[in-house]
Amino acid sequence: MEACMPVSSSSSICIDSPRFCKWGTHRMTNYCYGVYSFMNSRTPFQQYCQESHFVRRGRKLLPRAAHSVMDVAMHRSEEDTEKQKRGTKQRRVVVTGMGVETPLGDDPDVFYDNLLEGVSGISQIESFDCSEFPIRIAGEIKSFSAEGYVAPKFMKRMDRFMLYTLKAGKKALANGGITEAFMDELNKRRCGVLVGSAMGGMKVFFDSIKGFRISYKKISPYALPFISTNMASAVLAMDLGWMGPNYSISTACATSNLCILNAANHIIKGETDLMLSGGTDSVIIPIGLGGFVACNALSQRNAEPTRASRPWDHSRDGFVMGEGAGVLLLEELEHAKNRGATIYAEFLGGSFTCDAYHITKPHPDGTGVILCIEKALANSGVSKEDVNYVNAHATSTPAGDINEYQALMRCFGQNKELKMNSTKSMIGHLLGASGAVEAVAAVQAIRTGWVHPNLNLENPDEGVDPNVLVGPKKERLDIKVALSNSFGFGGHNASILFAPYQ
Repeated sequence: MEACMPVSSSSSICIDSPRFCKWGTHRMTNYCYGVYSFMNSRTPFQQYCQESHFVRRGRKLLPRAAHSVMDVAMHRSEEDTEKQKRGTKQRRVVVTGMGVETPLGDDPDVFYDNLLEGVSGISQIESFDCSEFPIRIAGEIKSFSAEGYVAPKFMKRMDRFMLYTLKAGKKALANGGITEAFMDELNKRRCGVLVGSAMGGMKVFFDSIKGFRISYKKISPYALPFISTNMASAVLAMDLGWMGPNYSISTACATSNLCILNAANHIIKGETDLMLSGGTDSVIIPIGLGGFVACNALSQRNAEPTRASRPWDHSRDGFVMGEGAGVLLLEELEHAKNRGATIYAEFLGGSFTCDAYHITKPHPDGTGVILCIEKALANSGVSKEDVNYVNAHATSTPAGDINEYQALMRCFGQNKELKMNSTKSMIGHLLGASGAVEAVAAVQAIRTGWVHPNLNLENPDEGVDPNVLVGPKKERLDIKVALSNSFGFGGHNASILFAPYQ
């Protein structure tokens, strides 16, 4: 028996006929819903077809493939929700907690004090024998311990990128005044975690390959789950019982900034009140070091590791690998005020673009970076004149540093108060974690009124104004708006903005 839906007194649509079955269930559902919606609207049919559910293919009128059964079910509820949102004030996002795991410490204040004093966290690699490698230096975390933050049974199973996240995430909560008692009062359905990673569980992957060479039976059942880049976010959410948005973004070294921006958007849209967000990576292992050596991207100053990372300096010869994690506790403003939280800074917004140019090289004209910065300013409602501090991506590579500098000067060159520095000069490049750790540095600069020095900037590159770059000592700066840049292999660009809370 054929199932039919009445359309008018003189016609019907048979959804079991061959003519309609070939469309698939979701298309037919969409078609029927479209006809139903038209019959209940006052829109002329031709206009309705153009504006809603149908697309013309020659003489045929077909339902739009982009719609699904779920779209149909939610169509009216979304319209109602949108009507309710109109005219409402946008929710503001503030930073109320910070957690880090870096070569310069695992406390945000200790970390930033070391930056202000120009302490380098770059040294000889000690975690494995790298004597056969041409590069033997990194921003390595020495004597790491997650005791008190991670259950002992997971200490040996989990990859370090996960352990770094668990520790930094819980430290961010403690730093934000989220006690165990307050955790019990939280609506955990409105709390989320968005921590990304560029490389994921490289150590677990490396160990699995070594085991597989002996026998497949040597592969751990945790291998595949713990390799996944999303697992850092997942285990932190499981540990806390937070049931809101939980996923990760992986865009190479731009990862953290995209995670922070998307986490803030969940709060702005009213989906959450609290988000733990940032990035994590740990790839100072043979395969990680060997891979970057093959890319010919690393500094070769093995004899003087503390002088190896030197952004914008004429003698820079590549970046230095680093490792760690950075996590920000982002919170809706009224929620933070109601619980009496300390507000370190306000998150204003950001943007992301793609160079669409090369796998590893930046676009020589900086078009993608300039577009990213301009979109970030527009999305945040910030004028170029208000940005007077930039924590740059500047990794100490010959092409990348100067291209970013030129792009920044095209955007902010008229601002005489502009100051620029690179946290990587002291901790190296933390890959997917770099943006989050540098966001912590930017927030700390806002909070303290001090910007850290550019280590090893002894002979600034030609075309670089040394008055714009922070010198060898920390400098006082009353920050109006701070911009933090992160760029990644694949041409990913991401810029985010912070400002003092007012």
